[in-house]
Amino acid sequence: MGDDATLVPLLTSVNVACGFHAGDPSTIRETLALAAAHGVAVNAHVSFPDLQGFGRRDLAASPEQIEADTLYQVGALAALADAAGVQVLAVKPHGALYHRSLHDPASAAAIVAAVKSWRPTAAVVTAPDGALFVAANAARLTVVTEGYVERGYAPDGQLIPRGSPGDVIEDPEAAASQAVTLARSGRYRSLCVHGDARLAAVVATATRAALADAGFDLSAPGPATR
Repeated sequence: MGDDATLVPLLTSVNVACGFHAGDPSTIRETLALAAAHGVAVNAHVSFPDLQGFGRRDLAASPEQIEADTLYQVGALAALADAAGVQVLAVKPHGALYHRSLHDPASAAAIVAAVKSWRPTAAVVTAPDGALFVAANAARLTVVTEGYVERGYAPDGQLIPRGSPGDVIEDPEAAASQAVTLARSGRYRSLCVHGDARLAAVVATATRAALADAGFDLSAPGPATR
């Protein structure tokens, strides 16, 4: 859905779709090969089973189903990653599952249970202060707090819903400026650029330059210490 060959070398870590909202075994292998070639860390990007809606539709799913689906997706990606000589270091929900995990403690707990049963040293990537942040910390998992480079934020600090005015920042320089603001806030360890965005590589390039100019060193979050 995007120019991965150009984008991946610009990243410190890549969230790889596990086949539920995008990707298939062949494209996953290609992405993992890119990550391995450029020393980019790999995270599992898990979602509702929603290829048609790109994982952005809030589907009915019980906590038990969310836990099983998360474990299934992570396991599939981990097997392909092992074959590519890379390791899956973190799990990040995508789209509608991401947003549900911010507000629904039961869904958040299901994701945490799947991660902990798979690899207790793995990290969880999520927004600060949401239900998933709370559940992952309570389970003593490593939490990587995340902000969005080219998504608009409302005055209350929440993401502007997709389809609403200001939901996406189209100007790469404005997105890069927001990235510096987020980094300086101290609330975020990771900054996300959406790979399916039309100017993803341009935004990533501008963001790297702006962060470097602001004095930030870029690297993927380190391994768990707990």
